[in-house]
Amino acid sequence: MPERLTEMLMDTWTPLIILWITVLPSLCMAPMNQSQVLPSGSSTGLKRLTEEQRVLNRSKRGWVWNQMFVLEEFSGPEPILVGRLHTDLDPGSSKIKYILSGDGAGTIFVINDKTGDIHAMKRLDREEKAEYTLTAQAVDRDTNKPLEPPSEFIIKVQDINDNAPEFVDGPYHATVPEMSIVGTFVTKVTATDADDPVYGNSAKLVYSILEGQPYFSIEPHTAIIKTALPNMDREAKEEYFVVIQAKDMGGHMGGLSGTTTVTITLTDVNDNPPKFAQSLYHFSVMEDVALGEPIGRVKANDLDIGENAKSSYDIIEGDGMDIFEITTDAQTQDGIIRVRKPLDFETKKSYTLKVEAANIHIDPRFISGGPFKDTATVKIVVEDADEPPVFSSPTYLLEVHENAAINAVIGQVTAHDPDVSSSPIRFSIDRHTDLERQFNINAEDGKITLATPLDRETNMWHNITIVATETRNHSQVSRVPVAIKVLDVNDNAPEFASEHEAFLCENGKPGQVIQIVSAIDKDDPKNGHYFLYSLLPEMVNNPNFTIKKNEDNTLSILAKHSGFSRQKQEVYLLPIVISDSGNPPMSSTSTLTIRVCGCSSDGIVQSCNVEAYVLPIGLSMGALIAILACIILLLVIVVLFVTLRRHKNEPLIIKDDEDVRENIIRYDDEGGGEEDTEAFDIATLQNPDGINGFLPRKDIKPDLQFMPRQGLAPVPNGVDVDEFINVRLHEADNDPTAPPYDSIQIYGYEGRGSAAGSLSSLESSTSDSDQNFDYLSEWGPRFKRLGELYSVGESDKET
Repeated sequence: MPERLTEMLMDTWTPLIILWITVLPSLCMAPMNQSQVLPSGSSTGLKRLTEEQRVLNRSKRGWVWNQMFVLEEFSGPEPILVGRLHTDLDPGSSKIKYILSGDGAGTIFVINDKTGDIHAMKRLDREEKAEYTLTAQAVDRDTNKPLEPPSEFIIKVQDINDNAPEFVDGPYHATVPEMSIVGTFVTKVTATDADDPVYGNSAKLVYSILEGQPYFSIEPHTAIIKTALPNMDREAKEEYFVVIQAKDMGGHMGGLSGTTTVTITLTDVNDNPPKFAQSLYHFSVMEDVALGEPIGRVKANDLDIGENAKSSYDIIEGDGMDIFEITTDAQTQDGIIRVRKPLDFETKKSYTLKVEAANIHIDPRFISGGPFKDTATVKIVVEDADEPPVFSSPTYLLEVHENAAINAVIGQVTAHDPDVSSSPIRFSIDRHTDLERQFNINAEDGKITLATPLDRETNMWHNITIVATETRNHSQVSRVPVAIKVLDVNDNAPEFASEHEAFLCENGKPGQVIQIVSAIDKDDPKNGHYFLYSLLPEMVNNPNFTIKKNEDNTLSILAKHSGFSRQKQEVYLLPIVISDSGNPPMSSTSTLTIRVCGCSSDGIVQSCNVEAYVLPIGLSMGALIAILACIILLLVIVVLFVTLRRHKNEPLIIKDDEDVRENIIRYDDEGGGEEDTEAFDIATLQNPDGINGFLPRKDIKPDLQFMPRQGLAPVPNGVDVDEFINVRLHEADNDPTAPPYDSIQIYGYEGRGSAAGSLSSLESSTSDSDQNFDYLSEWGPRFKRLGELYSVGESDKET
């Protein structure tokens, strides 16, 4: 209660004390200001004009003005007196007039021109303007002449505590690591006060916490916020809301205050180990699962976040450490268990693993808190799957001689069903790998046999694929590649490597090498090729040539004498027998053609033809051949030109001397009646598509345009066939764009029910004599003539 009373008295008397301290010096100093308005030496009054000029022109003395003060925000029923201007030249007879100019003169500050009293007319705000600079002047009231030089003085606005502190940058956000010790720096806040910081305590601020204790504290004068409670746990509470107050007047009662908020978030540190959600995990997996496929996930939860929550997983114990592996999912931090090696239900049906999860980033401050890791047991059960057959080898290599007999066994493949309930296996050859069907396989035992003869020189390797299929489940299929190598046998005789033609110079010397020949053998003996060369027995004593075997497996042909002549013999044929070293050996006879040529003195061949002796000078055999070829070419061109002209002049249609339209064509087929649905339809003759237009032929280009006839109206079913045919015949005869083709219609069916009856006598039960042909005259003029002919025939018979 005494404290509250003291606070009320201070709130009441503080403004009055400030006002008294502010106004009293101005009132007490008024007499002193009178002597300072006009300096000593001016008490003699006004002199004559020359003396006034002399006084005004003297050097300016240093004016000394004390500052005047006015209390801000002061308001009352009358203007507040700020101060008074006075000069000792004023005898009290009102001869002097005081003038005020400068900041706010006449509006904010008003002077009594007789007494020099200055009053403030408005409430002033120091924060808006702290001081005003004005100029005072004393003049003669009658003449307005200055009695003293003008002089400046300052009116300061005296501050009062009328502005509360403000946090310009608020509200604030700050972070501090969890589990921090007491006194850890969090952040610093700053408040501003618009009051005068150098006068009184109006701008002296003191900071305190209104909300946020006992977790945080603040330095009263520096506004530094620190932790005040140890071991604050983010996992228990992550965010705190703190209210900070700033109070002026040094924090005393009567001061103004402002507040701001600080949101403080605890950042995470690695103070929690990972923990598996369960101690035992069960998974099942099919034995045919692909390598690398995930079979299950485990999760070690960590109350920390971010990097502090990241864990690595490892398999530390168990009977499947080499069969399984565990990796970390970077997104979910799960441990993913995968298969490293193939599983086999028939070999092992279950595995037990012990997995460990450990933090990657360890904070040394919390190592003493325990190991940052955890373990769990994982049991994996392998389930049986229907597996495909398994071959005894991943690949097979077979060898067979190229002379092997048909149906000979060249090898065998084996496979078995790895399942507990074993299924029989059937073998087959993938014919896409054996398009020529050179091999067969026994479906039961997998023996591969030869189906067609082999030739190593054509194809040395054959790569086929054998397919093994379970008989109980045809979808379980396995494949294995089989490489078949064809072994060589000596079944090819050697021969010349190329077609040789030797040239012998007429002026050659005995023993001169005419030609060096080499041989090839398609076979491939293990020890390489070795050829034997010889002449035919009847050519052993050849008088012209001999042979010599070279060390490089080639043969040299040598001339036995000189003096060969083209006129005597132009070409010599030398048969040579070539044998290989195979078992059994193979041999062949190749004939070497030796041509006698004319050579230069250096042995360069110039001419090898005997005609060179008989041809005239300047005209060789080649020139004659060229001339003959040109003549033949000209004849061919002439013949081709004549043939083309004759072909061009042939007409499109072959016409005989007589008009083809007048030809009579005999048909052995009889037309049917109205029920003949396979016969020609009259609608085809009517041509409904061409009724209103003309459809020209497409196989010729008309020389002139035929004017189409006007479209006919659709004819009824009872059309006069004779008239219709006559009209169409007339149009066809007068159409210059279409040749007069005749149309042949073959009737494959003779109908019944025709009004005219059947025209055939094959099925007729009556003879010609029993028939009456008078009705033919009703069919039209042409049928009338036909009826007369038949009638004449009948009358002749009767006669």
